[in-house]
Amino acid sequence: MSKKGSRSARGPKGQALGPVEAERIDEVRLRIPRRGPMRTDGIVYADADLARGALDPEPLRQVAAVACLPGIVGSSLAMPDIHWGYGFPIGGVAAFDLEDGVVSPGGVGYDIHCGVRLIRSDLERGEVVPRLEALVRALFDEVPTGVGAHQKEMRLSARDLREVCRRGAAWAIEQGFGESADLAVAEDEGTVPQADPGEVSDRAFERGSRQLGTLGSGNHFLEIGVVEEVFDRGVAEVFGLREGGITVLIHTGSRGLGHQVCTDFLERMDAAVRREGLDLPDRQLACAPIRSPEGRSYLAAMNAAANVALANRQMITAEVRRAFETVFGGRWQDLGLRVVQDVAHNIARIEEHEVAGRRRRLCVHRKGATRALPPGHPLCPGPYRSVGQPVLVPGDMGRESFVLVGTEGAVRESFASACHGAGRLLSRSSAIRQVGRRDLAAELRGRGIVARAASRETLAEEAPEAYKDVAAVVRVVHRAGLARPVARIRPLGVAKG
Repeated sequence: MSKKGSRSARGPKGQALGPVEAERIDEVRLRIPRRGPMRTDGIVYADADLARGALDPEPLRQVAAVACLPGIVGSSLAMPDIHWGYGFPIGGVAAFDLEDGVVSPGGVGYDIHCGVRLIRSDLERGEVVPRLEALVRALFDEVPTGVGAHQKEMRLSARDLREVCRRGAAWAIEQGFGESADLAVAEDEGTVPQADPGEVSDRAFERGSRQLGTLGSGNHFLEIGVVEEVFDRGVAEVFGLREGGITVLIHTGSRGLGHQVCTDFLERMDAAVRREGLDLPDRQLACAPIRSPEGRSYLAAMNAAANVALANRQMITAEVRRAFETVFGGRWQDLGLRVVQDVAHNIARIEEHEVAGRRRRLCVHRKGATRALPPGHPLCPGPYRSVGQPVLVPGDMGRESFVLVGTEGAVRESFASACHGAGRLLSRSSAIRQVGRRDLAAELRGRGIVARAASRETLAEEAPEAYKDVAAVVRVVHRAGLARPVARIRPLGVAKG
């Protein structure tokens, strides 16, 4: 693999990283050795199969470029679902010292606090399949989807949206979109602290004013699934999962507000890079010292956008419950539609970790990576503290998704992080070209999966062949000791933007 992944990178001042080469450490880890302006090694989690078919030179170059950033602690990491992203690779994890480290919007991404929420139910496969078409249609009708999707009947005032920025899912619960039990199983109990809506621009508020409770487009989805296999019955029972049980996955984020926050701060970070004299290997890694005015402002605005994402998924949860009530009758409580977990995979958090035998407070960037907390960890949601945090890993709409659980290995090695999904193999445009004139909806229906999307192009760009095999990604994470499989979920119905 060492020469196949070779690529040279140049910074804004012309300083070259030199060839980026990855060498194998063991069966599931590759190392990009420190050289040139790199301050540390890069570590990529991948076995021989993933490395052969699913690791491109460009994301490897990005792992090395992140290793050049000031104040990085430990290695620049990439999960097995790694693929190219803006600045940081998607699947990237990097931690920075609070005193001399930096925060980078590219290490979080445009879709701030994009994440996944899993809902379980008391319904069985045999009850749902005969009504599957009606259920997917009801979900598509209840939840606005597509590019620029917005609520027709609800436009939040600037004052209301500021409260959403402060209080997240708790605000949505107070407005009647769910119950307090939903918060107990969410990260941060549904409200990310230290959020300041005063750092969010008027343009961001304008873009977000009618988007709460909307799915958006691209890889965002609602997925009805069935638990097809349970690997750890004890943990699955704590999570409320059982073989044959019906689930719903919600994948979306902070929509236009979060995108605008990222856009605004990339411009401000460019100014900070020039002021601080930072020599970056890639302009997309625009950043600022964590302690600087720009760094503090970004974290406060990012946390505000994170609360918008939490409120968004909470409101979609209410819409999902209404769709089930419409199709099956009765109350959602009687159908057992309970939230299992809500996890983010695009975020930077101030956390405490042990490094070289010493506890340190760090800013941990996870971009396309999920926090994976072990049993007993104080930040693990209370209902799961005895077994560990659920790690939600959606696959493509034609194969399967997984529920994992965090381990001590992740705490020791990856700043308590694991993978977040399958990871793209093809760009969206390449996927559309490859699908061509095929009727993807008909192909999926032939495999027992009902799919609806706002456009044919959306379905094509999310075709199963556009993604790595999520089972292979999960296998690497498991063998590396970062998380353990609990259950496998097969898709039955999908609604996409």
